[in-house]
Amino acid sequence: MAISNSRGITTHLLWLACAWLTLVSSAQAGSDTSWWNPEWTIRKKVTVDTTATGGAITEPIGTALVLVRLHDGNFQFASGKPEGDDLRFVATDDKTLLSYHIEKFDSVLNEAFIWVKVPDVKPVAQATFWLYYGNAGDTATKASDTKASIDADTVALYHFGEKGAPASDATGNGNNAEKAGVPVEGSLIGGGLRFTGQNTVTIPASPTLAWTPISTLTWSAWIKPASLAANAVLFSRTDGENFFRIGADDGVPFVEVKSAAGTQRTPAGAALVVGAWRHLAVVATGSQISLFLDGESYATLSAALPALNSPSLLGGDTAEGAVGFSGELDELEISKVVRTPGALKLAAICEGTSDKAAKTLVVGAEEASSHGAEGELAKHLSLITDISKSLTFDGWVVIVLCILLAVVGWVVTAIKFVYLSKIKKATNTFLQHWEHLGSDFITLDHGDEQHVKSMGGKASTKVQKAMRQSPLYHIYQIGSAEIQHRVVNAREGFQGLSGRSMEAIRATLDGGLVREVQKLNSNLVFLTIGIAGGPYLGLLGTVIGVMITFAVIAKSGAVEVNSIAPGIAGALLATVAGLAVAIPALFAYSYISSRIKDAVSEMQIFIDEFVAKIAEVFPHAND
Repeated sequence: MAISNSRGITTHLLWLACAWLTLVSSAQAGSDTSWWNPEWTIRKKVTVDTTATGGAITEPIGTALVLVRLHDGNFQFASGKPEGDDLRFVATDDKTLLSYHIEKFDSVLNEAFIWVKVPDVKPVAQATFWLYYGNAGDTATKASDTKASIDADTVALYHFGEKGAPASDATGNGNNAEKAGVPVEGSLIGGGLRFTGQNTVTIPASPTLAWTPISTLTWSAWIKPASLAANAVLFSRTDGENFFRIGADDGVPFVEVKSAAGTQRTPAGAALVVGAWRHLAVVATGSQISLFLDGESYATLSAALPALNSPSLLGGDTAEGAVGFSGELDELEISKVVRTPGALKLAAICEGTSDKAAKTLVVGAEEASSHGAEGELAKHLSLITDISKSLTFDGWVVIVLCILLAVVGWVVTAIKFVYLSKIKKATNTFLQHWEHLGSDFITLDHGDEQHVKSMGGKASTKVQKAMRQSPLYHIYQIGSAEIQHRVVNAREGFQGLSGRSMEAIRATLDGGLVREVQKLNSNLVFLTIGIAGGPYLGLLGTVIGVMITFAVIAKSGAVEVNSIAPGIAGALLATVAGLAVAIPALFAYSYISSRIKDAVSEMQIFIDEFVAKIAEVFPHAND
């Protein structure tokens, strides 16, 4: 039995060592890859969800410039730099930085609009990346890069946040407006422009804005009508006889073109509503012009772009008697390529403020870096490493012995936790069947061993196997075996149980109780050794270390702090090791002891119940 226990402990020690090594290596690997940079203390997962639970986008999308809205509800402005210089967007590999640019970051109003370039957004899928912040140090310099975050196919992009200055082209192509428009401070996304139907904003002609009949185009913007007028023009270009217009006729969006093929306008659809933001997009493929409203196809026109190399007009048209647009305009983008319907739908959803937008672009909960605490821990470990260099051979022997005591104590604790949990579960199962047996105890056929084990045939083989872990089931079998012995071996037929028989049965049950208690308390001596021996071992190492340190000082004659401190610190390390063994062992021992006391109390109560029950149901025979 002792050899078996020794082998079991050895096996568990080996298992614990392997588990510890695996844990350390995985923690090391995790620390290398799970956090982009330890100087950034907070991160949030951002998810672009195009599945049915999000945007429900089924068309291809590709690389997208996604708007991330930050506010009090999803961002701690007080934990970052005032201008957002510590913002970083990192791909899911926690290595690749994503390009982004800040349209607005107001740490006073706690509001920010950041445009992030997310590569390869797929339909019916989730694209995720990390938002990092929380670095107040000098390493957190401004990383917002407008040009890098906008693809080369975008020829003009206007956020309209200039506040009294002409609208600036964010692409760097220089397609800036000639004069300032009427600014709107709180538009859909940061700043915007307001048009009254009389004022316009001119964007000069440039090589990047020149069109030919074979040119491709994507034009998109957010609009909010203030009134609905007939043939109100929002965007126009006129060059000679040719023109291109985008507008709304009594609220019905339209695209109208005139070229050598004549004048054509898209068919009418549902009208806009006054005071509501809508995403309007126009796509020209070279042979067809399509109009999209809120990411959905609205109307098509079998026509090509007219040849135009003239200025663009926002809010009106140069034609005599033309009616201008009345309302707000925000986020105007002009590209020289055809954007996919999926990309337009993603922009229409994510840049808006609907419930669907919150489901499509999800800013997750904050995760605080543990690297700050790890940094302090690393400092302490570094100091302990330095101290250990002054440790004498005797001190190392003591520490090794303390480690062995600690490992043995951990193994015993783990085994006992598992064992006590098993017997608790098995005891609960047994007590349920014992309660059901109740007053029918007499019905047990004590001449049939299997009938007794199955508790009158009510416990299946599987349940019996589960109950074998219970000390109460063992005692029940011992008591039943004693009764069975008297029933089977009665010379003149079983007449009942005499007083001596009752005393003998109780004595046998008490003997079973003692054996069960021995099982419960087995190997706990290793914990008591750790509790009592750990501090003494540590004290021995400290005393020997201090003694050697003073002996060296006496021999060298050098009495100064620098010569004493390392030796004393190294000697005290042995005491720390001893206490590190004793304290966890003490807590574990106290907890296990209380569990064992509960188990013993249950056995004592069960023995009393068992004896009382057999005294009640079996007839009393004379001694």
